[in-house]
Amino acid sequence: MTAPTSRVVVITGASAGIGRACVGAFAARGDRLALIARGRAGLEAAAAEARKAGATAVVIEADVSDPQAVEAAAERVERELGPIDVWVNDAFTSVFAPFTEISAEEFRRVTEVTYLGYVYATKAALSRMLPRDRGTLVHVGSALAYRGIPFQSAYSGAKHALQGWHEALRCELLAAGSGVRTTMVQMPAVNTPQFDWVLSRLPKRAQPVPPIYQPEVAARAVVHAADHPERREYWVGGSTVATLVANAVVPGLLDRYLARTGLDSQQTDQPRGADDPANLWEPADAREDYGARGRFSGNSTDRSPQLWATTHRGVVAGALAATAAAAIGTYLGRRR
Repeated sequence: MTAPTSRVVVITGASAGIGRACVGAFAARGDRLALIARGRAGLEAAAAEARKAGATAVVIEADVSDPQAVEAAAERVERELGPIDVWVNDAFTSVFAPFTEISAEEFRRVTEVTYLGYVYATKAALSRMLPRDRGTLVHVGSALAYRGIPFQSAYSGAKHALQGWHEALRCELLAAGSGVRTTMVQMPAVNTPQFDWVLSRLPKRAQPVPPIYQPEVAARAVVHAADHPERREYWVGGSTVATLVANAVVPGLLDRYLARTGLDSQQTDQPRGADDPANLWEPADAREDYGARGRFSGNSTDRSPQLWATTHRGVVAGALAATAAAAIGTYLGRRR
């Protein structure tokens, strides 16, 4: 399927991390972008990058946990840019801590942003897409949508909720014969600024669980999903595939493995700073731009053979078929 040109694309969580990398990826295609996040400095820097690439970019400061704010943002997008073609949900927040050390208010906040933020944004998008019978919803997920890990109970719970909600929504759209498509992209550990500003009660500085991928890998997957939304979901990175397969086959064994390794694998050897920023209640990038990448570029990869394979299944299937045919031909030749 050939991607249309100059689409109207909305990206939540656009000021940093995966959302910020998505801004660059969609801008390079000449799409008209609406960037939604709370942090003014990050948003303005993202918009400047998009405009430098030749794209139109509208900046909207909004908290996705507020349904009225999201509805107003969608109204503004269509007023200034035109009908929404693609809506990418990426905004989230988290707390790194044992479950017993997360307050009820903090747990609610993570859930409202990371789960209900997608729900509210999707309702705003669908109210416009459904009457036109076209449009694409791309939800940035995580391997944690299937496999919870220790010290990220609030985030794991929200991502699990997203998975169930996405499946139900997809079934409803299929049952209605709607031309609107919804797909989810399950991400691996990604080198984003969240590990510099997440609210953490771990003894040392937080880090993504290796192997770590650059956010541009994730952005390429999101763009591909926006172009090919017929698939219910995409898995990004060999680590995501390995984790989800292991969770399906030996979940109890994985529980014990994560119980032993979960704490150390999510921390560096540096002590956590007492004045480290936290973006749970207020944006960390309101006055300072953090960009797309975090501080782990030296340990991150910008390639994913698994992503290439999953987005080129026809080529892979053809190569496998040719290899099998050649092997059969060789075998039969030897038999003769």
